Amino acid sequence: MKLAQNRALVLLLALFFLAGSMATAQQIQKGMLVDGITAVIGDEIILESDIEEQMNYARQQGIAVPDRCTFLENMVNNKLLIYEAKRDTLIENRSAAFKESADSKYNNILSQFPDERTMLATYKFRTSYEMKTAIEKIDSDQYYGQQKYMRITEKVDVTPNEVTDFFNTYRYQLPMVKDEVSLAQIVMYPKLTEAHKDEIKARLMKMKEQIVAGESFEQMARIYSEDPGSASNGGLYTNVARGKMVKPFEAAALNLQEGEISDPVETEFGYHLIQLVKKSGKMYDARHILLKAEPNAEEIAAARSELDSIRTLIKEGKITFKEAAFKFSDDKNTKFNGGVLTSPDGSDKIEKLNLPPTLSYQIAGYNPGDITDVFQDELNQRKTVNIVRVIEEIPSHQLDIATDYERIKNLALDRKKSEMVEKWVKEKLPDTFVSINERYNSCAFKDEWNKK
Repeated sequence: MKLAQNRALVLLLALFFLAGSMATAQQIQKGMLVDGITAVIGDEIILESDIEEQMNYARQQGIAVPDRCTFLENMVNNKLLIYEAKRDTLIENRSAAFKESADSKYNNILSQFPDERTMLATYKFRTSYEMKTAIEKIDSDQYYGQQKYMRITEKVDVTPNEVTDFFNTYRYQLPMVKDEVSLAQIVMYPKLTEAHKDEIKARLMKMKEQIVAGESFEQMARIYSEDPGSASNGGLYTNVARGKMVKPFEAAALNLQEGEISDPVETEFGYHLIQLVKKSGKMYDARHILLKAEPNAEEIAAARSELDSIRTLIKEGKITFKEAAFKFSDDKNTKFNGGVLTSPDGSDKIEKLNLPPTLSYQIAGYNPGDITDVFQDELNQRKTVNIVRVIEEIPSHQLDIATDYERIKNLALDRKKSEMVEKWVKEKLPDTFVSINERYNSCAFKDEWNKK
């Protein structure tokens, strides 16, 4: 067994987000077909343009894209899961949410480019409609594929004996772990003075007066709003479901009449001027102008002094780091677990090479148990002051059951899930209509997809 292949199978639900770990097949010549149906799986269809659009989108997101044959098989695998997922009455239909999410993601990507034409050219789309449709399709396919994958594997587990057997079988194929570190942090947002808050609110009130006097809310949002997700769209958010926005924003928006504009509203992101555009059932459209609550040098200095005092209390043993994190930290992701940082897979051990540059620099030279001096950083695009405690340093080593049991258990579990999905696919194939264009006859697919 090749571990890389089995790991990739587990992640087939991520559609094209797979690296090329499977055997490389002969590349298909480009330019032979403008568009057409590449594959049919049940009543799900893959167009030639789908492959091109999703490969281009993946590359622009920095995702490793395998050869075209492997990419297509990943899509076909996922389409089988999607086909069955949509027939599964226990899986929620979220079509409306994907359409709304596509608009938001489109605007977020657009905010990173000087203009829409440049973005569309970069991602190789002709129109905004094409790109939004592709994003919506990607999100939808990923959701349904993941949901079906979870339904197939929901009861899979591994026993301690199976973990041990897995380790004994593959111990020399298990990956090396690079140098790691365990860290805990306390993060504080500098507090704005009342005078500073009044200054920001006064700016928004002046904008409101100008809009009431005839200026366009949309144009004012384009010029002044500091929300990268909506400024380029005139501050507009459409089809917002209740409960999606932070509570102060939503409460203010829903208390307005259509067309009415709020006074400045404070949220964790700053201060907003909100206009309710439309309200229909549980959904609403709203525009807003955001001015971020950006602290000045004096406010940052005050926060540094406060956090330095907390650091002193910890070092003197008057409060534990865990207690201080719970009481004082503004990082919602870590304050409830003692400030401990985790990697994307949920582990409290983080590869040093994956640490943000600021954090990596700040902990250099510190030993387990040490606490850094107060330093400045950012969280959620807001300035912060931080301290970090080094809990543990783990030198580079090959995975070993004595020190890395949970990781090895997860690998064993992934392998078992992969086998279950492989078995499920083989069982479904005889009863599912599958047709792949003859242009792909040269592809060495792992499963018997080339059947009519």
